[in-house]
Amino acid sequence: MRFALALGLTLYCLLGTAHAQDRTDSHLESDLSDTALAQELANPIANLTSVPFQNNFDFGGGRGNAFRYTLNVQPVIPFTLNDDWNLITRTIVPFAHVERVFPQPETGISDIVQSFFLSPARPVNGITWGAGPIFLYPSASNDFIGSGQWGAGPTGVVLKQSGGWLYGILANHLWAVGGVPHLPSGTLPLLEVPNSGIADPGFVKTTPGNRRRERVNATLIQPFLTYTFPTQTTPFLSTETIYDWSSRQSIVPISVGVNQLVFIGGQLLQVGGLMRYFAETPRGGPNWGFQFRVTLVFPHGS
Repeated sequence: MRFALALGLTLYCLLGTAHAQDRTDSHLESDLSDTALAQELANPIANLTSVPFQNNFDFGGGRGNAFRYTLNVQPVIPFTLNDDWNLITRTIVPFAHVERVFPQPETGISDIVQSFFLSPARPVNGITWGAGPIFLYPSASNDFIGSGQWGAGPTGVVLKQSGGWLYGILANHLWAVGGVPHLPSGTLPLLEVPNSGIADPGFVKTTPGNRRRERVNATLIQPFLTYTFPTQTTPFLSTETIYDWSSRQSIVPISVGVNQLVFIGGQLLQVGGLMRYFAETPRGGPNWGFQFRVTLVFPHGS
């Protein structure tokens, strides 16, 4: 069931990307200049198909100097509904590996999160917004690195572009839908850390004798600030604050990084990375980390 769900959503992302690519002639024929295109990539709800591969490395906490690796495959696929409205889908498919957090190293697909944004086709006075539902799918192939819960809630984003600057805020809230599973049998009481790294809303409950997970009830607030130079270089500053209302804990990573738009072998790419410091984290959570990313870009033809 979990494998079929993960496979189905992955195929959806790939087919959506292929559909968008069919509508693309060449990045040189795009109605966006390269600089404008680089800036659009900083827009979470741009009318632009992209497939980021985000390699996250996080260190600290756990049972002592823990290590967490998460590859987030995060396709963004827009659909034109009519002349006035677009529907943008953002799907996060995480592949996680953790060491010194659980009794033994654990690896697998974690829970998939998918957002849908209904957004006006054109900004007003440089302001763009989008809103819709967000869903959490219990697709984890390993019980240790997933919440084991279905979830749903609202999500929204508002941003403004002014010259080379782009700044805004993205937010969502997830509530569990249905029952809450117990921890896997044989699991020792764990430190209070997210099940699959920095972005999973399911925290582990450490009450003695209680192996039930916390119910998903989490808010994410993500302000961001970017500036795009004429060289298509985009430095950025952001944070992804998650507050878990069930455990009354928060995790606050602050990230600083840079992206660069390039054209390699007939494919438009954005490459970049970031450094991350955790200003606040649950007991046993990570202390610092970094990310390398490569984004496949498919601009729409005129």
